[in-house]
Amino acid sequence: MFNESWVILALFISILGFALRMDGMMTIAALLLTVIPIGWLWNRYVLRRVEYSRTLSEHRAFVGETLDLSLRITNRKLLPIPWIKIEDELPSRITVLEGSVEVTADQTINHLASILSLRWYERVTWHYRVQCSQRGYYPVGPVHMQSGDLFGLFSTKVKLRQVDWLIVYPPIQPISTLLLPPKEPLGNTKARQRIFEDPIRTVGIRDYHPGDTFKRIHWKATARRQELQVRVYEPTTTHQLIVFLNTATLPRYYQGVVPGLLERAISVTASIASYAMEQRYLVGIVANGCWPLSDQPLKVLPSRDPAQLVHILEALAAVGTIPTCEIATLLLSESPRLPWGATLVVVSAVVTEDLLATLIRLQKAGRRVVLISLHETEPLQRTPGIVTYRVPQEGPMEFELLGEENS
Repeated sequence: MFNESWVILALFISILGFALRMDGMMTIAALLLTVIPIGWLWNRYVLRRVEYSRTLSEHRAFVGETLDLSLRITNRKLLPIPWIKIEDELPSRITVLEGSVEVTADQTINHLASILSLRWYERVTWHYRVQCSQRGYYPVGPVHMQSGDLFGLFSTKVKLRQVDWLIVYPPIQPISTLLLPPKEPLGNTKARQRIFEDPIRTVGIRDYHPGDTFKRIHWKATARRQELQVRVYEPTTTHQLIVFLNTATLPRYYQGVVPGLLERAISVTASIASYAMEQRYLVGIVANGCWPLSDQPLKVLPSRDPAQLVHILEALAAVGTIPTCEIATLLLSESPRLPWGATLVVVSAVVTEDLLATLIRLQKAGRRVVLISLHETEPLQRTPGIVTYRVPQEGPMEFELLGEENS
């Protein structure tokens, strides 16, 4: 930043000293006119070839975990830096255990601030311990740097758009009491009807029939019998589970949000997804919250991807607190796009008449529906055909069975 006042002052003193024939003022003016160009040039190059780096020990963590954060600045030139101020943005929900932070006007951001001087080709590193206090999808950065000349006449600021993303997963609790009835199967089981066949479950061989695919041929058996033989697979059916998360915590989603209740509902969703994945189920989630910087409902469809649980946890970490629509509306719009045999599990902190009516409508249409509620203020209506559980809003994640599907 060019400070014109110093130049104006030097010229004023020079003119005044010349007019009054005062040698002292002329000397001061000469010094200023000498120092100002030096300071201006110093300020111009002071932040050249200055490198800044930030290192997180992990970019993914669960709530409560502690990470190492390292900040490093390097002056890669002969010109020393008499002073430099560094402000690195850190989300306020990330707690710094060792070190101090500066609070900003934005309540969601704190600054890791440092003021120091650097000699030529000097490197300085800071180490911090930070704790992930709350679920979220957080940017760490950018960083603001300010420096100037040795005389303090000029200063310059730069903003490095260096951002590292930190994903804090919601907490997962073990589930031992969630036992869905047999008519609500979760997992891979042997089918009673030969509708689908599992290519990894070979139960025998048979003679080749016209129409059998080339990949079914069992070459070793063919060589032994000198006739084409094909594999016979065990008939199976893969059951799919779609968890619908209602991010609304009040009867009308536009009335606001109860943060603790929302985090509990997200934790319940993550725990159910983890439990189902352990049982080798195909699991997906749909929520009426949205992705960061987006207005689209959050959706992760069932997949055999080994990293499916990671995708689900990342989505739940990123889900916003403002619902995009009513959960009943989302259920009606999304259910036609989902596999017909999938079980729909709805996790909701509040159960409204519209939601119950929608679940009944889906159940009558042939959908398998399960309701998991955190609602505690009013007794839940037991609806025939819908499996209903209640989960306490605090403490261990115990599922209380309130209603079962009629056999």
